[in-house]
Amino acid sequence: MKTEEEQNSAEQQIIEEKEPVSYDTREYPVEVLINKFNNDEFIIPNYQRAFVWEKDKEKMSKFIESIILDLPVPYLFFADEQDTGKLEIVDGSQRIRTLTSFFKNEFQLEGLDVLDLLNGFVFSDLIESRQRRFLRKTLRSIELTERASADIRRDLFARINTKPYDLLPMEVRKGVYDGEFYNFIEECSKIPLFNELCPISNDRLKRGEAQELVLRYFAYSDNYQNFVHRVDDFIDDYMKSKHENGFDKEGMMSQYQAMLDFVNSYIPNGFKKTAISKSTPRVRFEAISVGVTLALREKPDLVPTNVEDWITSDDFKKHTTSDAANSKTKVVGRIEYVKNELLK
Repeated sequence: MKTEEEQNSAEQQIIEEKEPVSYDTREYPVEVLINKFNNDEFIIPNYQRAFVWEKDKEKMSKFIESIILDLPVPYLFFADEQDTGKLEIVDGSQRIRTLTSFFKNEFQLEGLDVLDLLNGFVFSDLIESRQRRFLRKTLRSIELTERASADIRRDLFARINTKPYDLLPMEVRKGVYDGEFYNFIEECSKIPLFNELCPISNDRLKRGEAQELVLRYFAYSDNYQNFVHRVDDFIDDYMKSKHENGFDKEGMMSQYQAMLDFVNSYIPNGFKKTAISKSTPRVRFEAISVGVTLALREKPDLVPTNVEDWITSDDFKKHTTSDAANSKTKVVGRIEYVKNELLK
């Protein structure tokens, strides 16, 4: 317990360091934001980023889609510039630049799932009534008044944009696709034999690494030949499909258990590199788990005799140490290498 003196000292520090923040809450139509940007009424300070979204047209497109669908978007943060009365963009320059770029027909919408018929559209391709409605959409903002100091503005920007950590894809999926299929993946990740064969550090366990590996196993086992080049997109599409269309829980669990039993019986060290390894590389797990399943589909009573020869070979090491996780050739290559070696 803290002493009364320590508590009072801490309270005094709060009072001394708590600089009053004066702000207003406003709503700006999209058209007004675009006009202000084009007329140089916004100031983009040095501590802001360059237009990094420009290289990610899908991210820009999904923001535009959110506006059209009236989905909630984060607040914009402005600060009244004392000398000129212009608005300094504390947070939101990527979004304002995206709106402006779309209005100028500078990029085509792409990667949209909900409004997929808009893929390939530029602003002028929308019917005129939709263009007007889009420009009337409003975005909420918090505007620091001219009484807010420059230090407050910079501190606000840092607090908005600095997080303890960014959400990993599996953490996002848990929120978006929470339901029966996610619960099934969670159940598979907690099976004792899986955790014995596939050690994962505590930090990564907390971030959903076990569920990530199990989900990758099922996605690749079911559809690895159709993988193209983005692992996250491939896994997201698989998760969405099972979430929306249902799945064969009994059959998938049976396949998963058979794979784990086979690895436990015939693969030295399980999915680990060595007997004392405390973590499991994703590419190694994918190669072994999916390769085993594919081999068992062709020969359910398979009893391999040459595992020690290939699992310690330079060829296998080359397949499972590559950085090219998003390469279809690498993904297919490492999976089929294990399958072919087991069936040889």
